[in-house]
Amino acid sequence: MRFEYNIIVIGGGHAGCEAAAAAANMGCQTLLITMDMTKFAQMSCNPAVGGVAKGQIVREIDAMGGYMGIVTDRTTLQFRMLNRSKGPAMWSPRAQCDKAKFSAEWRRMLENTPNLYLWQDAVVDLSVEEGKIRSVTTRMGVVFEAKAVILTAGTFLEGLMHIGRTHASGGRAGDAASHGLSARLAELGFEVGRMKTGTPARLDARTIDFSQLEEQPGDEHPCKFSFSPDTEVVKHQKRCYLVYTSKEVHDILRSGFADSPLFNGTIKGIGPRYCPSIEDKLRTFAGKESHQLFLEPEGADTNEYYLNGFSSSLPWDIQVAALQKIKGFENVQIYRPGYAIEYDYFPPTQLYHTLETKLIEGLYFAGQVNGTTGYEEAGSQGLMAGINAVLKIRGEEPLVLRRDESYIGVLIDDLVTKGVDEPYRMFTSRAEYRILLRQDNADLRLTPIGYKVGLADERRYARTMRKKELVESLIAFVRQYSVSPQEIADYLKSVESTPLTQGKKLYDVILRNKVTIEGLIDNISALRDFIERQECTHEVIEEAEIQIKYHGYIERERHIADKMTRLENIRIRPDFNYNELKSLSIESRQKLTRIRPSTIGQASRIPGVSPSDINVLLVYFGR
Repeated sequence: MRFEYNIIVIGGGHAGCEAAAAAANMGCQTLLITMDMTKFAQMSCNPAVGGVAKGQIVREIDAMGGYMGIVTDRTTLQFRMLNRSKGPAMWSPRAQCDKAKFSAEWRRMLENTPNLYLWQDAVVDLSVEEGKIRSVTTRMGVVFEAKAVILTAGTFLEGLMHIGRTHASGGRAGDAASHGLSARLAELGFEVGRMKTGTPARLDARTIDFSQLEEQPGDEHPCKFSFSPDTEVVKHQKRCYLVYTSKEVHDILRSGFADSPLFNGTIKGIGPRYCPSIEDKLRTFAGKESHQLFLEPEGADTNEYYLNGFSSSLPWDIQVAALQKIKGFENVQIYRPGYAIEYDYFPPTQLYHTLETKLIEGLYFAGQVNGTTGYEEAGSQGLMAGINAVLKIRGEEPLVLRRDESYIGVLIDDLVTKGVDEPYRMFTSRAEYRILLRQDNADLRLTPIGYKVGLADERRYARTMRKKELVESLIAFVRQYSVSPQEIADYLKSVESTPLTQGKKLYDVILRNKVTIEGLIDNISALRDFIERQECTHEVIEEAEIQIKYHGYIERERHIADKMTRLENIRIRPDFNYNELKSLSIESRQKLTRIRPSTIGQASRIPGVSPSDINVLLVYFGR
């Protein structure tokens, strides 16, 4: 039995699992401490992965060598690519998953990861010497020493659950809260805040009249998350359903407002703006008489269903009465009511971009303890914390992804430079370079980086380089191949495109709206022969087509990003005294001193630091 490790990860949620797997796969002796080994990466809320911007994050995790995409593919019940009607920068993969199998698959992968060890217990204390983390102490009194510790406690720190006027300690339904660690961190000098999230009632499918509901099927030709050939697309998809509230449902819900902990002052924590409770929706959109909800399966072998959009902390009897007024739910029985949960978090401006804390060397925070919401946001932070903890132990340069490199970079930069005043959720609108950060090219962007730090393996890297080579060769082929008007006349007519009057390069034809490379293959034998000879997959063809059709937009955004990158290359000493620069505004001096940006680029994104303040810094640093 070992009691000394390179890295200790506290918490077995999505952040903790990714952190532990990354650290172990990079060669560090890693210990993952969790309170319940049957609930690794538990889907405490919605049993789904991905969605708008979140799906891009999962593909980025996978491209770097993380596990979330692989586990998702192996447990998918239904797959949908959202926003297909929009440009590819908005395409977002989403998968409904089997909740129990998702957690079980994570456990299988963790237990078979070399260098990774597991311990079931709760951490109650941290030992710090001379500003460095030294060890953790568990509830059983066991002391584990480590060079780095990653805290990923999710909603468990001083967790408090609310249903109407009833409240109970807990990290989620059926699980105890973690007590003592928040107080210890506050004692060490950390600022501690309070946030709130919630979840809806779980319904018994045997008591639902599905014939009254509107079906929401998966994609006819589903895709998958992982770039690895070791996973497959889902074969047999389960249906999801659309349901709607009504004025009668709203009236019943409003009758419980006096007992709502959200409205009577019981809950002090700040809730998520973009995933509000149903009572929040009724208050915010008072004139709206109906809200769309999504009924989603929790597993392939269970009757439990999740009602997405009906999160609530109202009294349980009010929840049931309201549910039974929804069409198709007249006789519904529930497994448990919805509830709200309050928990402690640590404002993320207390972190470096590596997710290491500024107060204690070797201590990292990842996931909901940083004020985020969502499995995907948590997993990406865990991945980056694990990578950076290993790099620090090795004495190597840290890995900080730029905003033009990944959504993960946008997420962490937003947290560290701007902080949070509500649970943070990723959207495509948060990324100023989203044309560059598409879900289809996550491997081309990030697998070389994952390979360089030792996380993505040789096989994955070689496969990505082969894809890059094939995409470039296909683009080169269509650039030089000329097509005659007769050769393509029937196809252009079929897609309602103007016929050619003279020969044209195939590249220029592909630029047309509705024209696709897949569509051209059946009409142009030379193109078909090239694709078959090169063994170009659908993935390669789609990537080439996106790069062709959006070339101008991509180049323009790349040019803007490169200009901004210059500011990222102007570094600021960590001990720089901003108070010496009287030309800076007082607010700017205060914000810069508190957040301590490492580059001028990071400083420019801090709220309260104006463009004129940035000019002062540029002049001071001789630029």
